[in-house]
Amino acid sequence: MRRSSTNRLERDLDEILARTEPLWQELRGQRLLITGATGFFGCWLLESFAWANRRLHLNAHAVGLSRHPGTLLQKAPHLAADSAITLHAANIRCDDFPDGRFSHIVHAATDASAALNRENPSAMFDTIVTGTRRTLELAATNPGCNFLFLSSGAIYGSQPSQATLLQESFAGGPDPLDPANAYAEGKRAAELMCAVAPSATDIKIARCFAFVGPYMQLDAHFAIGNFISDRLQDSPIRVQGDGSAVRSYLYASDLMVWLWTILFQGQRLRAYNVGSEEALNIATLANEVNAALPPAAQVNIASAHQPGAPVHRYVPSTARAREELGLIAAVPLREAIRRTYAWFSADTTSAPQITGVQTSARGTHA
Repeated sequence: MRRSSTNRLERDLDEILARTEPLWQELRGQRLLITGATGFFGCWLLESFAWANRRLHLNAHAVGLSRHPGTLLQKAPHLAADSAITLHAANIRCDDFPDGRFSHIVHAATDASAALNRENPSAMFDTIVTGTRRTLELAATNPGCNFLFLSSGAIYGSQPSQATLLQESFAGGPDPLDPANAYAEGKRAAELMCAVAPSATDIKIARCFAFVGPYMQLDAHFAIGNFISDRLQDSPIRVQGDGSAVRSYLYASDLMVWLWTILFQGQRLRAYNVGSEEALNIATLANEVNAALPPAAQVNIASAHQPGAPVHRYVPSTARAREELGLIAAVPLREAIRRTYAWFSADTTSAPQITGVQTSARGTHA
């Protein structure tokens, strides 16, 4: 595992803080709970919190809940050692929450494993629904709690071919009789639970699409991570399938700006799509990764697209976030690819020390 470094994420964290600085005053002297604290979202939430807390002297405290908090010692030892962060070992479905009052809760705990969704859809559904119910119950014991639920663009079901961008008002949904939709239906049910929660909780919803950045899993069911992994291994970029599926990717620093802004400024019981509108198919994505990371490698696409075959799209409309909250995707895709590659290719830990979706085949999914 990489050792600590002081500069691998500084640029990203400085950009996040520059775009959100006035918003952090709401956390001054407060206590924040982040569930799912050791995943991709959780690590970035802790990174950006710790950076703002130290730079702005907020005197705030974050509690990170995770089934395996020791994972943070490996991923980001500087965060595990930060006195403003406490790690709490718990299964979101059944274990006790930390004691004490929380002014803010970000519920990010979800196993995004395609294998779990395929092999044990009941466990996937239950983790999302039970975990959200219990976290909302905790929020209800903290009157006035500001609550952000991280939902998913999967709740919309299949994107119609005529809809280039999915709006929050889209009334479609996944097939509830297909076990493969356990993740998507779990998120839908969890959003309903947010809607019927006690009104004393100030709930906002972020419907998250596809992302790229440090801390992401390169060996999971995310095409862009697979392709970056191929380049890290000096291997040809491999697309399993015909590369026709259409996706878009938001960089992690933009993601954090969006999530913190929605938490602090979003409207109550308002859902916001979180992602990029820059759509491209997976074959083009493979070539973008290749172009961003010279020297050029071979791009191998397993099969040709059959004329007339359906094309799976997963691209959000972000007009609501842009018009209501002023949110934009500031980091271009190629730059996002370069930053992610640089972090994973470093010999040292890719995070600064702080001192004083989805389909089944590799290369065809989000």
